[in-house]
Amino acid sequence: MINKIFSLQYDSQEWRDRLFSYLPQITTIVFQLALGICAGFVFNWLQIPVGWLLGSMIGGIVYSTIQGNPQPLPKIFITLGKALIALATAVRFSWDTINVAATYAIPLLLCVFISGSLSLFHGYLLSRWSGIDRVTALVAFIPGVASSIVPIAEEMGADAVAVAVFQYLRLLLVVLLIPSAAGFFFPADLNNSVTSASCPSGICEAIATTNNSSVPMWLNLIVLCGCCVVGMWGGNRLRLPASGFLGTFLVGLAVFWSSPYELQVPQWLFATGLLFVGISIGVKFDIKTANKLLKAVLIEIGLVISLILLCVGVGYCFHLVTHVDIITSLLGFTPGGLEAMVATVMQLGGDTGLVLAMQLTRMLIIIALGPWLVTFVMKVAKDSDEEVRS
Repeated sequence: MINKIFSLQYDSQEWRDRLFSYLPQITTIVFQLALGICAGFVFNWLQIPVGWLLGSMIGGIVYSTIQGNPQPLPKIFITLGKALIALATAVRFSWDTINVAATYAIPLLLCVFISGSLSLFHGYLLSRWSGIDRVTALVAFIPGVASSIVPIAEEMGADAVAVAVFQYLRLLLVVLLIPSAAGFFFPADLNNSVTSASCPSGICEAIATTNNSSVPMWLNLIVLCGCCVVGMWGGNRLRLPASGFLGTFLVGLAVFWSSPYELQVPQWLFATGLLFVGISIGVKFDIKTANKLLKAVLIEIGLVISLILLCVGVGYCFHLVTHVDIITSLLGFTPGGLEAMVATVMQLGGDTGLVLAMQLTRMLIIIALGPWLVTFVMKVAKDSDEEVRS
């Protein structure tokens, strides 16, 4: 009996010590989230598109810069954030969207090919102008999912650290510039943009079903929680690109389409997803690594802006050929930032499902063919160099 008492006391002391050891990390996480909430609230109050995403991201960058090194949140935060955005996307997705995307298959694939070629060309320019090795520069400009591209870079012999910095910087510029520019040139009522937007009837009906739920909110939230858990687990097990987003999107789609009840994704839940993604991106900012690659970073900033403008041109051509609304066309071909583009189109009133279909098509094609294309370009470049030398 005495031994059991001493054992319980020892276990209690061990748990207290373990809890105290986690207190600094917990304090840091709470402070980061509080900073993200404050910045996100200000941006949202100013009616900046996807303000919870942009505000929290900038708040995270400021925090990381002041600290002098990256202060990443646990991975669960960005994964959960992507899952919540995926649910808000799935509830707005309909069969009509798939049919519409299928009718634009040829111009869509052609525009994906053009935007992918432009990305590799800008990677080549980065190599020529900055002196970075060609493999690193080419992989750095593959507009796919950064979490998938970095492991690919290591396998191909590129500098994974530099690739991570360049991929992150590209994502940062896209997320900062595109929503702000789109909101400036195509202003919308951010409080009522979804219901006032013109969109295909099937999609508008899907959106309308989110306004009046037939089930109690507590049960609605339990169903959404289950979708997140199963989606994140399944996406990770299947090794899907952007697993938190795609896994939850597919599970949510199955639940929303098969449920006999009307389910909704509350606006505050969507804002929470944007907050988690934004602050997670911001606190990863590494000012020291950026300073070491300062010349290449400055060159890449110019090249990324050039690539964005060219992809906007590709999107505008898609709009002229297909007569898809200009917001959807432009955001559908933006080079990166899937979650941010989906969130932006939700608020500005474009076709959410079609933007998702366009972005996913581009992302999956580039992830599948990107390494092969880089290898092919490297082989051609090597052969041409040998011919010049001979």
